[in-house]
Amino acid sequence: MRPVGVWQWSPWGLLLCLLCSSGWGSPSPSANPEKRPGSEGLRFRLAGYPRKPSEGRVEIQRAGEWGTICDDDFTLQAAHVLCRELGFTEATGWTHSAKYGPGTGRIWLDNLSCSGTEQSVTECASRGWGNSDCTHDEDAGVICKDERLPGFSDSNVIEVEHQLQVEEVRLRPAVGWGRRPLPVTEGLVEVRLPDGWSQVCDKGWSAHNSHVVCGMLGFPSEKRVNTAFYRLLAQRQQHSFGLHGVACLGTEAHLSLCPLEFYRANDTARCPGGAPAVVSCVPGPLYTASSSQKKQQQSKPQGEARVRLKGGAHPGEGRVEVLKAGTWGTVCDRKWDLQAASVVCRELGFGSAREALSGARMGQGMGAIHLSEVRCSGQEPSLWKCSHKNITAEDCSHSQDAGVRCNLPYTGVETKIRLSGGRSRHEGRVEVQTGGSGPPRWGLICGDDWGTLEAMVVCRQLGLGYANHGLQETWYWDSGNITEVVMSGVRCTGTELSLDQCAHHSTHISCKRPGTRFTAGVICSETASDLLLHSALVQETAYIEDRPLHMLYCAAEENCLASSARSANWPYGHRRLLRFSSQIHNLGRADFRPKAGRHSWVWHECHGHYHSMDIFTHYDILTPNGTKVAEGHKASFCLEDTECQEDVSKRYECANFGEQGITVGCWDLYRHDIDCQWIDITDVKPGNYILQVVINPNFEVAESDFTNNAMKCNCKYDGHRIWVHNCHIGDAFSEEANRRFERYPGQTSNQIV
Repeated sequence: MRPVGVWQWSPWGLLLCLLCSSGWGSPSPSANPEKRPGSEGLRFRLAGYPRKPSEGRVEIQRAGEWGTICDDDFTLQAAHVLCRELGFTEATGWTHSAKYGPGTGRIWLDNLSCSGTEQSVTECASRGWGNSDCTHDEDAGVICKDERLPGFSDSNVIEVEHQLQVEEVRLRPAVGWGRRPLPVTEGLVEVRLPDGWSQVCDKGWSAHNSHVVCGMLGFPSEKRVNTAFYRLLAQRQQHSFGLHGVACLGTEAHLSLCPLEFYRANDTARCPGGAPAVVSCVPGPLYTASSSQKKQQQSKPQGEARVRLKGGAHPGEGRVEVLKAGTWGTVCDRKWDLQAASVVCRELGFGSAREALSGARMGQGMGAIHLSEVRCSGQEPSLWKCSHKNITAEDCSHSQDAGVRCNLPYTGVETKIRLSGGRSRHEGRVEVQTGGSGPPRWGLICGDDWGTLEAMVVCRQLGLGYANHGLQETWYWDSGNITEVVMSGVRCTGTELSLDQCAHHSTHISCKRPGTRFTAGVICSETASDLLLHSALVQETAYIEDRPLHMLYCAAEENCLASSARSANWPYGHRRLLRFSSQIHNLGRADFRPKAGRHSWVWHECHGHYHSMDIFTHYDILTPNGTKVAEGHKASFCLEDTECQEDVSKRYECANFGEQGITVGCWDLYRHDIDCQWIDITDVKPGNYILQVVINPNFEVAESDFTNNAMKCNCKYDGHRIWVHNCHIGDAFSEEANRRFERYPGQTSNQIV
């Protein structure tokens, strides 16, 4: 290894530099990094939060004044040049919209354009020093490869990674530390600095500071606290103060974004006449009640919510969707930042935003995009109170859907459950902790009726994402000495935060298949598929066909006709069929694969291919009050990629015993003229009905979102013709719009003849 500060030349090194500068590999630094013509008089540093020493907001000092760079036209090539200015070999990424927080001072560079081979940022094209039309909400950042340039020694780089920063915040209750109920909502503020935990002097402490602290801890708001009690208590204790002079505006997503003053190491007169800062937070609806029933009741906001999160594996994360004119739609990520994301998080009862996500990181939505260029101050009670632009079709696509990850309160639920025997930490038998005041006792869960919904709750509780499988038989996973079954009859909706919130047998354990062979297990995954039906295509392609019985023998073998077809006068007569095309998109973050392996697929001679799922969709005709009058018997499916988005390649096809599934970004199309792609309505009387299609109805395969698996349409049938209209995904409308839909066209069920 070469000693630091020494730069050695060799013919091979020269050849390597020439190759790199010719376009081989990543853009290379200049031949001698200590000599960067054009950079004289400039100083560079990385700043902001949250960040590592090799990433952050880029700041440049020119003429004695520090400033930033606008993200307009910023590219990875510009990041390469700046990372080399900072002493790193290259860039691995860059950020926009002030991901590391907005800077201060001048915006020195705008519309920066580099090829990536420049020796200095001064060689790149721009609008000129200090000439910019940007705000600090558009400050650019870089993510450099954590590898230093050999021999780099430049006084122009200001090392800020060793400056004091608040890395973490917690509340210490006045009494009962270690026996506190979770989550902790009130206590002394403690901040973790590089040398350990310290307290904060309360001189000048404001409600704005408390608001920021509560947001970091996962709480949407703060409340007044009895400081006299804590001051009295403080007189009997010794305190270690590390921070004072906190001056938050209340809109910051993290305490490190506020102006802070740190005590010097030799400062002995710390916080004279003061006491430790105390904060009391108000928990959101999900965390306010002790019983599961109250939790579920209080999780419903007063009145109908106008913002929701979809597609997230954990509470408080997902794609942002907003309600406009009775229809849910997404938000374009243009100018999306931590302040807007924090408004969403607090509105939904969580803390401030941990991350503002762009580029459909939480999967793509389908339907309308309602908002673009959302700008929030951070004080707004709702995202709808922020300034924004209405979207038009050409402005944005669903590949730019915005998302959030919110700060959540620490509840400790992950310590009450564990997995054992699996090949990785993402799989295994489920073990739960029982016992009250005595020592904890671990036991297994009966596998009776255990399925995907229950497994989803386990994976969420453990912070392991989604459930790929919920297993009822786990004899092949060794649980060590744990052999007792301590929980049975578990029934979950899939939305609970822990198994304790699911219905289950109280004290009596009832298991149809006793023993450890048939106990519950899970396989978790960080990603999952998400299927949506193209509802407009159903509406466009629906029609009635009277099909002769002699053409339906194959369909009858597969049970695709109503039960009355068995008593028909074969091969004479006909069946009346409501036919329509079904186009099923996978907009999730993982391929949709059939639950059963290839060994159990069934060959269908009539159709000439293997069917991988017995039940994949339900087709039903319902009365307005929900009574089923006809159902489609499309019992088996073969899954494949019929078409894909432009940048996605097909991976699955049914022909020749090929692999089956639906790739992310692709869709499986069952045309209206394919056998069994219908509902037999021969016995349906004229009237007003609802056509309902449900994908993956038994939750056999994991998805990130099951609430969008149903599609509904209004139907009017006069005995000869049928009108199908108002087709939509089941959760695309507001609650009131859904009620209007179910009443349409204003008739009651007794008027249907």
